[in-house]
Amino acid sequence: MPPTPTGQPTPTGQPTPTGPTAPAAPEVFEPARLGPLTLRNRTIKAATFEGMTRGALVSDDLVEFHRRHAAGGVGMTTVAYCAVQPEGRTERNQIWMRPEAVPGLRRLADAVHAEGAAVSAQIGHAGPVANGRSNRLPSLAPVAMFNPQSLRMTRRATVADIERITAAHATAARLAIEAGFDAVEIHLGHHYFASSFLSPRLNRRRDGFGGSLANRAKVARAVARAVRDEVGDRIAVLAKLNMDDGVPGGLWLDESVQVARWLERDGSVDALELTAGSSLLNPMYLFRGDAPVREFAAAFPPPQRLGVRLAGGRFLRAYPYREAFLLESARQFRAALDLPLVLLGGITERATMDRAMAEGFAFVAMARALLREPDLIDRIRAEPATRSLCVHCNKCMPTIFRGTHCVLA
Repeated sequence: MPPTPTGQPTPTGQPTPTGPTAPAAPEVFEPARLGPLTLRNRTIKAATFEGMTRGALVSDDLVEFHRRHAAGGVGMTTVAYCAVQPEGRTERNQIWMRPEAVPGLRRLADAVHAEGAAVSAQIGHAGPVANGRSNRLPSLAPVAMFNPQSLRMTRRATVADIERITAAHATAARLAIEAGFDAVEIHLGHHYFASSFLSPRLNRRRDGFGGSLANRAKVARAVARAVRDEVGDRIAVLAKLNMDDGVPGGLWLDESVQVARWLERDGSVDALELTAGSSLLNPMYLFRGDAPVREFAAAFPPPQRLGVRLAGGRFLRAYPYREAFLLESARQFRAALDLPLVLLGGITERATMDRAMAEGFAFVAMARALLREPDLIDRIRAEPATRSLCVHCNKCMPTIFRGTHCVLA
């Protein structure tokens, strides 16, 4: 991004800091601290389910997927998604954290480290987003509700379920350490288990886990606390937090900012990655760009294919894509917190990375652009004017059923 005259509006409309004490913005390609870690730069490969874990274990393809991103220059790559319990998978071939998964995860971590990058495991419980039909286990939610993806009812989570799932996050983090991982990212977004409790749309409980925001935030805070108590400062702990759910009656910015303040005060996380949307009710709110209804329909067997074609447009709503599309909301968190923040959503250019650094974000996270070009980070570092080839068609999304990839690459 070209220099901006001191005190004049930036291209995003935010004033540039003035005066001799204004801190210099960090350089995105310089080493940076993340909790106990030092990353080689401030770029993170965001979690995107890879669809390469048949048998709920690491495959050679998964190792190569993350090795390729590490070789392409990211500071850290994120393995997605590592369920903390078997019923917490969105489908039965996802990894769930157990001793049998550790050798494969260790092999993946070694491959990433050999390329000079760090590796993080996204851990969580899918809650109402879990596919009970695929898992052959009941999905869990704050209250019993219909899951349109599995066409089954979820089961109301008991207090014992909540305690079990909270403890399982700590176990998953310990297993990540055993596998040589450098960080874990706790999934608190997209209407997964903890996020569904945060959402007033989904959480209609009348016990100590429902009603007030303080009650609805108990699961998220307890999970983060359990992980921190388990790992101490041996690895970095991030959390992926919804800024808003993108659905009427869902979690909105004002409440989410307060949850972020509580997490900061608790001292349980080293950074927050800011996200939005609902995998259950409105997934395109996070992705933006074209809605690949036809491609999703083709991924299903004939009985469901027609239904997806006819009704998919109501579930996969298209939102216009623009660079840094979550930045405006994320600024409210940056203004309210001292905690390091990871900016996600439409980060494809060096100018956007520099803008994020100038506005006080500690890291930037990328997903679709790196599916198109795993070496994009190295190319941007070598030539700052490099433009991403990603056209935001989102046709990569349905490929999760057969190995996530860019269909245009």
